[in-house]
Amino acid sequence: MKRSRFLILFAALVLVAAACGGDDSGDDTTTTTAGDTGATTTTVDGGMAGQGGNITILMWQAATALNPYLSGGTKEIMAASLVIEPLAEITPDGELVPKLAADIPTVENGGVSEDLLSITWTLKDTVWSDGTPVTADDVVFSYEYCIDEATGCTQSSLYAGIDSVEAVDSQTAKVNFSSPTPYPYSPFVTGQAPIIQKAQFENCIGAAAAGCTDANFGPIGTGPFMVREFRTNDTAVYDYNPNYRGNAEGQPFFGEVLIKGGGDADATARSVLQLDEADYAWNVQVDPVVLADLESNGLGTVMSGFATLVERIMINQTNPDADLGDLRSVYDDGNNPHPFLTNPDIVKAMSMAIDRQTLVDVGYGAAGRPTCNVWPAPPADSTNNDDCLVQDIDGANALLDSIGAVDSDGDGVREFNGTPLSVLYQTSTNAVRQSNQDLVKAWWEEIGIETELKNIDASVFFGGDPASPDTYQKFYADLQMYANNSGSPDPQGYMGNWITAQMPGPENNFGGQNIQRYANPDYDALWEQLAAEGDLNKRAEITIQLNDLLVQDGSIIPLIWRGDTAAVSNEIQGIGDSLNGWDTQFWNIHEWSRAG
Repeated sequence: MKRSRFLILFAALVLVAAACGGDDSGDDTTTTTAGDTGATTTTVDGGMAGQGGNITILMWQAATALNPYLSGGTKEIMAASLVIEPLAEITPDGELVPKLAADIPTVENGGVSEDLLSITWTLKDTVWSDGTPVTADDVVFSYEYCIDEATGCTQSSLYAGIDSVEAVDSQTAKVNFSSPTPYPYSPFVTGQAPIIQKAQFENCIGAAAAGCTDANFGPIGTGPFMVREFRTNDTAVYDYNPNYRGNAEGQPFFGEVLIKGGGDADATARSVLQLDEADYAWNVQVDPVVLADLESNGLGTVMSGFATLVERIMINQTNPDADLGDLRSVYDDGNNPHPFLTNPDIVKAMSMAIDRQTLVDVGYGAAGRPTCNVWPAPPADSTNNDDCLVQDIDGANALLDSIGAVDSDGDGVREFNGTPLSVLYQTSTNAVRQSNQDLVKAWWEEIGIETELKNIDASVFFGGDPASPDTYQKFYADLQMYANNSGSPDPQGYMGNWITAQMPGPENNFGGQNIQRYANPDYDALWEQLAAEGDLNKRAEITIQLNDLLVQDGSIIPLIWRGDTAAVSNEIQGIGDSLNGWDTQFWNIHEWSRAG
């Protein structure tokens, strides 16, 4: 999106001138939701909801649960989005559109208070898939569920700065902010922050959350589909929802959705583009040359969409030594720092040694761009770190020499304050990520940093199981690589992931999103300024400062600005011209159909 267009869009949203995003299951547990899963199709206005047979979607990173509040993984958010919905969504163009809400509240229409201290949402007349009405009490409960620290909600930063959420009446929910909030559209917007049914989850709040397997695996929702069967880390089967508000328009077209997990990106791409065995393959991180060859079969295309998805290396600011026991990778009020990775110069040297363009060329092609920033999108895309775009091995070696990190014993590994610069570098199992790991390892060893590689099955790595030692939240390594993004064109909620209060730890079931355990009072104060600032240009300036602190303090090494990718059968219609990088790729699945 061009800068001018983004600014106009952003201004329209923020200044609101328009009228208008661990369970106890054990092995492969199956659950079925309430509701009439065997309901017949409904004839309406020349079309029938659920008439279109089935659609097969491959997500090689299989969902662990269907509750996005208990896992920050994209796979859980996407798989759940067929069932549970937010008040509003964000389109691929960054436009805010109503979902469960009747309209988008603005200052102009009276939905946002002139002092920017509240936003009032009016609900559509909607029912849950079990036939009971959706009310403002469900909105209030969704907030209370996520802000309870014992719940371990991974999306709690989206609800930061809220004093209260109240039910004005059965169809009206009011969000009261603790300070003027120029962008009030983070709570309850996008697939990251859906409305969950109070009646189903009211006994699952706080410490009970992780143990509510039936609710977490089979949420009752308002979306176009409802869960028939869910097998954790494997398969989800959905039936069309006969109580969906779009049935009168013949939506959804499909009567059944199968989301099959497992395999790898290459195999799922081939299933759609070469073997004609599936309709849609998510996240096809495959060699660009291979993808082009597969597309030449004429069975489908590779789609992409750019927003703020950045592949990065997270730098553990705490000590991950297993000998520390319960303190392993725990901040402990700053008393457990990493032996050397809290030194920004060491991390800067590691960043200088990386050839980002090569990483893009071998792994992403047109779906990737080198970046030095964790927030790459205009109008807040910093240029202050652009020297990372050119690999500089000599400069990296010189920098390490200058701080006294030298190889004193001639074994090829530098030491800093007596500690060898030896790191464990982990990521999820994925051919592209493993090739990137191999390249980075070679470059780091050129500057005297010994690197051990580890890859973990994606369903485990992103699964969020508090009992597993191998989740990205636990971070039992020195460095780890993955990608995530903002669910909103406004950076406030996303940049709030790195305030001190967002650190994962045993006290919050490792549910926070400050994965690297970054602690900087200046960052926290700047984020508070962002939360209170209404001027668009000043908000962009503050966002740049926040981005630069994260990068220059050495807590993150941004690598690649990634476009979301998917392989789509030519038979599938209604997706649009590009994928949705701001929200779930399934944001408009109710509009999808099959040609012929």
